[in-house]
Amino acid sequence: MDYLPQLVTIGAVILLACVSPGPDFIAVTSNALVSRQRGLGVALGTSIGIALWAVLAVVGLGVLLNTIAWLYEAIRIAGVCYLLYLGIKILLGARRPYQDLEIRKTANTTLSAPRVGLLVSATNPKAAAFFGSFFITVLPAHAPGWVLAAAVMVVATVALLWFSLLALMFSTARVRAIYARMRRPIDVFMGVVLVGLGVRLALD
Repeated sequence: MDYLPQLVTIGAVILLACVSPGPDFIAVTSNALVSRQRGLGVALGTSIGIALWAVLAVVGLGVLLNTIAWLYEAIRIAGVCYLLYLGIKILLGARRPYQDLEIRKTANTTLSAPRVGLLVSATNPKAAAFFGSFFITVLPAHAPGWVLAAAVMVVATVALLWFSLLALMFSTARVRAIYARMRRPIDVFMGVVLVGLGVRLALD
């Protein structure tokens, strides 16, 4: 119980980070608007990606990534390319009929959806900096192994619960009915946001 305050702090900060709109948020909600199954798949993949960054931070690789400039740059470039790819894909999809888009996006959902979420999280270099510095600040230097494992579990659980809740909210019949009527402007907005995030990451 001595480490409970640190674990609660980690959970609260991770929740705030997840709630803050970003690539993960857009990836989950844009897919949930088309299919609940696909939204939940992206939520799962996103949570796995976040958990992987937490594991890297726990074993010290988060700090290492921050000190190896070329590796950080490689992840950053991959993140830029993937965000631009997703944004352009959504923008191009805005021109297709809704029914055609739904059929195309729900195909092979089980295989492709978690991969989308995982790639969005794994190619976010800011996650490396965040976890690398955050865990060092919050967790004691000589915390036992079970505390480190618990910290990773807290991160993974909070991320999965939040993004799954998002997927469930944005895949309800009412929200999807609104999306069906206003799909083009919504897709254009989401596509522009993703492209903007990619450009911003490129300029950082």
